[in-house]
Amino acid sequence: MSSDSNRKTALVTGGTRGIGLGIARSLAADGWNLVLNGVRSEEAVGEAMAELRALGAEVAYARGDIGSAEGRATIVEVARSAAGGALNLLVNNAGVAPKQRLDILETTEENYDFVVDTNLKGAFFLTQAFANDMVAAQSAEASFSGAIVNVSSISATVVSVNRGEYCVAKAGLSMVTQLFAARMGEYEIPVYEIRPGVTKTDMTSAPAVTEKYDRLIEEGLCVTRRWGFPEDVAKAVASLARGDFPYSTGQVLMVDGGLTIPRL
Repeated sequence: MSSDSNRKTALVTGGTRGIGLGIARSLAADGWNLVLNGVRSEEAVGEAMAELRALGAEVAYARGDIGSAEGRATIVEVARSAAGGALNLLVNNAGVAPKQRLDILETTEENYDFVVDTNLKGAFFLTQAFANDMVAAQSAEASFSGAIVNVSSISATVVSVNRGEYCVAKAGLSMVTQLFAARMGEYEIPVYEIRPGVTKTDMTSAPAVTEKYDRLIEEGLCVTRRWGFPEDVAKAVASLARGDFPYSTGQVLMVDGGLTIPRL
C-alpha cells in the first residue's frame, strides 16, 4: 500500500456494504488505508472500492469467508501484505443472520453452525491472529498503536427466540471483547465493543422485517424515534479508532437510540 508512514491500515470485515461500508467510509475520510473483507467477487464490490479510493484511501480486497479456516488464512495474508506488517485496526463487523428464522424449539444445527462459525468463531480467530501481530509490532516498536473493535448487537442481551443462534453468537462476541481486552492490556492495545440497535441494512431489508420495526419504532421502541443507520455506527468506530477513549478498553458503546434503556 502507501509508502506514507503516517497512514495507518484498518481491516473491516464485511466492509463492502451496510454497516461495514459505513465504517469504511468514515475511516477513509479520517485518513486510514483500508483492507475490506467480503465474500463477493472483487468485480462485484468495485463500486464500493472506487468510492473509498476517491476519499484518498488505498484499498485492498480480501475475499474470504471468515467462518472457515481457509477463508481466514486468505484474509490474514492479504491484510498483512497490504499493511506491510501489522494492522493498526481490526474491525470485526461481518455477520450473518440464520438461514431460517426458527424458534429455538425448532432450529437446526445447520442454522446454529452457520451463524456461530461466522459471527463468533470467525471473529475470535481473526482477532487472535491480528492480536499476535500487534503484540509483535508493539514489542518491536514502542510507538506502534493498534486497536480492535468488535461490532456486536443489542442481541447480546436482548432476547429474540426466533433467532437464538444470533443472540448466542453476539453474547459470545461480548466475552471475546473482554477476554482480549484483558489479555492485550499490558501492550496498551485497547479492545472495544459496539452494540448497534435496529439498523437499516440488508439484514433488516425484508418487507416484513421493515414493517415490523417501522411499527415498533413509531410506538416508542427507541427513545430516539428512528431507525439507526450505518453512519451512526461508523461515527462511533471512527472515534474509537482515533484514540478518543484510551482508558476505556473492554467497554461497550451502545448505538441503539436508547432502545435498551429500561423504561416504565
